[in-house]
Amino acid sequence: MTGQTQDRVWLITGCSSGFGREIVRAAVAAGDRVMATARRPETLQVLADLGNGQVSTCALDVTDPDSVQAAVKATLALFGRIDVLVNNAGFLMMGAVEEVTMEQLREQMEVLFFGAAQTTKAVLPSMREQGSGTIVQMSSMGGQTSFHAFGAYHAGKFALEGLSQTLAGEVAPLGVRVMMVEPGAFRTQINSSKSEASVIDAYSETAGAFRAYVNAMQGSEEGDPAKAATAIVAAVDSDNPPLRLALGGDAIDGLRAELESRLADLTAWEELSRSTAVS
Repeated sequence: MTGQTQDRVWLITGCSSGFGREIVRAAVAAGDRVMATARRPETLQVLADLGNGQVSTCALDVTDPDSVQAAVKATLALFGRIDVLVNNAGFLMMGAVEEVTMEQLREQMEVLFFGAAQTTKAVLPSMREQGSGTIVQMSSMGGQTSFHAFGAYHAGKFALEGLSQTLAGEVAPLGVRVMMVEPGAFRTQINSSKSEASVIDAYSETAGAFRAYVNAMQGSEEGDPAKAATAIVAAVDSDNPPLRLALGGDAIDGLRAELESRLADLTAWEELSRSTAVS
């Protein structure tokens, strides 16, 4: 693996905890420089002390276009370039589709989809100009498959993957790469800090049961965020990173089952589907 490995500059969103914090550490360990960001930059002091001046910090609220532009400009002013953008900022809104209010749904989409799109668009001009760069979209196995009570979260991740797959084809001739990361369950703070919609009893056996399962899993997830960060840096190092990088055995198993189910449906209904052609 011999990709862009010398003195890269990373801009990473959502670095106050979880994947964001660990990706900063992994990038520093690889010898790179990082602009670590969060809505409250005072939460990033531990990261600012890493390395030999390799990490700088600034405020970045992905729901505020001015904040996004300011962070990108600050990174370019300090380091002169951005080689890797990691769109990691996010949160989990849990509830059945009917339970989640439209305001809650919009808030989820604003962070997971529009925020990532805003940051991506802000970084692309500099990457196009330098003719290189990698955009890492922190998606989820929930960007391709679904679970009860995760409808709003899935909506954001499915949308992000649609945008990112299209983007990948558009920017490849310009020297820019796109990689979607699809973790399973990892020991990050996303579960403990999630928001929950009001409960409707009719969904107790579906969304309600899965809420209980997720709450019981908290702190015992199988995935190690530090190992995930190391894997992400290794994929970025590659000359040919995957469009989608699944992380965790549960992600591999769940995504494989989802894809096999889709193919089975496509095959089973192929004759009827093809019958719609103009005679």
